[in-house]
Amino acid sequence: LCCVIPSVRYKALTFALTFLLYTSFHLSRKPISIVKSELHKNCSSVSELATAAASSSQQPSRASLHTDMDCSWKPFDKSNYKQLLGAMDYSFLCAYAVGMYLSGIIGERLPIRLYLTVGMLTSGLFTCLFGLGYIYNIHSLGFYIFVQVANGLVQTTGWPSVVTCIGNWFGKGRRGLIMGLWNSHTSVGNILGSLIAGYWVSSNWGLSFIVPGLIIAVMGIVCFLFLIEREYSLLMTGGGGRVRGKSGYDTELLLPRDNGTVCVPVQQVVVVKSESEPSAISFMGALRIPGVIEFSLCLLFAKLVSYTFLFWLPLYITKAAHLDAKKAGDLSTLFDVGGIVGGILAGVISDKLGKRATTCAVMLLLAAPTIRYSNYKFCSYSPFFVVYLCGGLVNGPYALITTAVSADLGTHKSLKGNARALSTVTAIIDGTGSVGAAVGPLLAGLLSAGGWDQVFYMLMTADFLALLLLLRLVTKELTSRKPRPISTVE
Repeated sequence: LCCVIPSVRYKALTFALTFLLYTSFHLSRKPISIVKSELHKNCSSVSELATAAASSSQQPSRASLHTDMDCSWKPFDKSNYKQLLGAMDYSFLCAYAVGMYLSGIIGERLPIRLYLTVGMLTSGLFTCLFGLGYIYNIHSLGFYIFVQVANGLVQTTGWPSVVTCIGNWFGKGRRGLIMGLWNSHTSVGNILGSLIAGYWVSSNWGLSFIVPGLIIAVMGIVCFLFLIEREYSLLMTGGGGRVRGKSGYDTELLLPRDNGTVCVPVQQVVVVKSESEPSAISFMGALRIPGVIEFSLCLLFAKLVSYTFLFWLPLYITKAAHLDAKKAGDLSTLFDVGGIVGGILAGVISDKLGKRATTCAVMLLLAAPTIRYSNYKFCSYSPFFVVYLCGGLVNGPYALITTAVSADLGTHKSLKGNARALSTVTAIIDGTGSVGAAVGPLLAGLLSAGGWDQVFYMLMTADFLALLLLLRLVTKELTSRKPRPISTVE
């Protein structure tokens, strides 16, 4: 009992800490979508107001010229601003996708605590640098793209690290529910990022980046001080009443000594030594795990849809519903709230049925018409329930694949207990998904020039492709002789 209680306590600590750590990652990614509408304002309407005001003072031309020059932030004041903003998104997400494949491999070979700490500190640095562009009046597109690329690379340290930590501490019992609750950090981070960025977006958008950058840097220090990677690390440091014996194994005092009068023999508890741990799995070895390729490609299209909403929804709302940047950011949080509920429901249902692929497929099937309908509802100024539902159906499969499915595949029986493969498997799945996350916002920037309807058709197409890629696994699940719920006992 004295060993079980500390284990439960440390599990709770790991759950809460990794939740907060990755919340700060998404909190630092969200400001760019809020600030977009400030980087390029509706200059014509601003110009009309300024011209009307200037006409009363007999200086129309000067006021109009001043407004045209200052209403937007250079170099995003040009007519091709959507392509420029899309290029910034693509720079971050493309670097993130490329870096993710390397990050999982590197993460298996380095202490997770140190690796994650360095990643969070550098992420904070580059997030702050973007905001300093406003403070120091920087108008170079190359500067902003460089910051986005660098930030995309260092942010890849986050996901494989936190998933590996949570996977090391929690077994397969109710993994869908636990991961669904835990994965809400994505939406919580987006919501907090929207609120923080929206607070300063109209007055000083530089602070919309600097404050989140400082938050993730501080959380990096918290990670270094408090994160315990796995129960094995706890054992080696003497947690839970265990001490290191001379023989190299851990020994445990079953009862405390009472003034030297009552002594209890020390019983040796054998744990796996670091020298005998399995070697890290190769990239091709991870691809051979059943289901990795199908779920990776499915996530490519599912994440394409999710990240297009993440990066373009606030700007779309300002154009379709004619709201200011702060109100658009507040409204977009409904999508993230729906994502929290969708991720939890996906985890609970998949635990109950024991069918991860089927759960994802049903939600993807329902998401397609909801995506299309949400376009009409935005244009008719009543998007609240629809965008909430859309967020749940879009983010539910995405959340389930990146958490519970990745953990299941990373601890597949074919690995014969090689838990170090979890980081590589997670990186492959999320890295492939990040390719879609990079392509989606870029396509949105290009297609939106011909009308927002084209963007929504692209999202529906991607959703159907994600569904098709799961059909083989769905068929296998439905035709299995003994459909088995995920056991609550590992």
